[in-house]
Amino acid sequence: MPASMPVTPTQLRHFHQQAKAGTANWRRKLIYWSGAVMVGVVAVAFAFLADRAAGLRSQIITASPWLMLVITPSGLALSTWLTRKWFRGAQGSGIPQAIACMHLNDCRIVDKVLALKIAFAKIFLTSLGLLSGASIGREGPTVQVGASIMHTVGRFMGVHDPVKQRALIKAGGAAGVAAAFNTPLAGIVFGIEELAHSYEQRTSGTMLTCVVIAGVTAIAMEGNYTYFGHTSSVVPVGASWLAVLACGVLGGLSGGSFSALLIRISRGLPGTLGTFAGKRPVLFSTLCGLVLAVIGLLSGGMTYGTGYVQARDIIMGSGDYPASFFVLKFLATIVSFCSGIPGGLFAPSLSVGAGMGGWVAQYLPHTTPGAVVLLGTVAYFAAVTQAPLTATVIVMEMCDNQQITLALLASAFLAFGVSRALCSHALYGALAVRFLRSADPRPNSSTPPTPATDTIGRA
Repeated sequence: MPASMPVTPTQLRHFHQQAKAGTANWRRKLIYWSGAVMVGVVAVAFAFLADRAAGLRSQIITASPWLMLVITPSGLALSTWLTRKWFRGAQGSGIPQAIACMHLNDCRIVDKVLALKIAFAKIFLTSLGLLSGASIGREGPTVQVGASIMHTVGRFMGVHDPVKQRALIKAGGAAGVAAAFNTPLAGIVFGIEELAHSYEQRTSGTMLTCVVIAGVTAIAMEGNYTYFGHTSSVVPVGASWLAVLACGVLGGLSGGSFSALLIRISRGLPGTLGTFAGKRPVLFSTLCGLVLAVIGLLSGGMTYGTGYVQARDIIMGSGDYPASFFVLKFLATIVSFCSGIPGGLFAPSLSVGAGMGGWVAQYLPHTTPGAVVLLGTVAYFAAVTQAPLTATVIVMEMCDNQQITLALLASAFLAFGVSRALCSHALYGALAVRFLRSADPRPNSSTPPTPATDTIGRA
């Protein structure tokens, strides 16, 4: 307008409203970004605590491996008792909880599951499990912790729109993966493929922003590292692609069987054992700990904890592990899941996959051993999660190797197809359905056969 024209009161009110709306918008974004920073900080702190727990366990084993026959059962019993007594909702991986909370209609239940109390208990109890020698990981729990932080931020901001609440949960979970592995692309793909199962334009911006900020925070605190170091292995087209076929089929069979078995276990163990586990959960967890300790003694301590060191050594070719490692780590992870303690499946699955790949590499001398190990890792992991894109991007970023991407994709999708033939439901989706039923058993809740839960089951 011309400079000589006076500003009317209506225009002043309009400018004031615009300025007020703009200020509120930026304030809201800054708070969301602060939440993403907090996810990165907590993920790094969680990693530090988990590493210290693993280091203390190593010192105990060095002093006397037989001490684990007492420490492992006692640690699992304590973790189970604390979870069932004070921290219900902290059990298991954490990814099923995050998925379930995106489909629950009862805000009170979501607030309980994603409470900060449960999140920090998850960190402590997972670290206790690692100290005790359980075959668990911290990456799945970090997903629930990230979702809890962003959900709390949403509550602080007064967000009541279910779509926005679910967007924040998805953003927090994806940011947790990005910060835990230092794999921002994997965090994005995980949020789309595993948490949401679709690309929602309305919520993708929030998720992408949180992933980037959490990832940058983790890098700023720990440096720009790669989870498993750097490999330059390649799989040239030709005879070397026999490794893709071998790893894809074997990874699909073993990973699919693992998922099917865990889904069956989540519904309750059969017979007398199931009755005993239901009536005496702490004592049952103690027995699981005793079994884990025996497996650990048989493996020379290799099956304790996340399996990160073993997987890194196998991938980098700096360690020689027998074929029994693949089998014993597989069994240890199943027993750890049966115990019901808090802990994830990501890291142990990567370790089992690396052990399987190292075993297959012995029979394929025409292919670079490091490449076969990576193919086995991605195949088994894709079969367990039935999320081939997430598996491919995670392994590619963790090893800083883009040259093997096509072979990784081929192995992952082949393993996914074989796994789906053995197990018709994705592991985390099925566990989320189970969690929904236990968290909200009312007939009119959002549990099956409602469309939301049916979508989880098909995912």
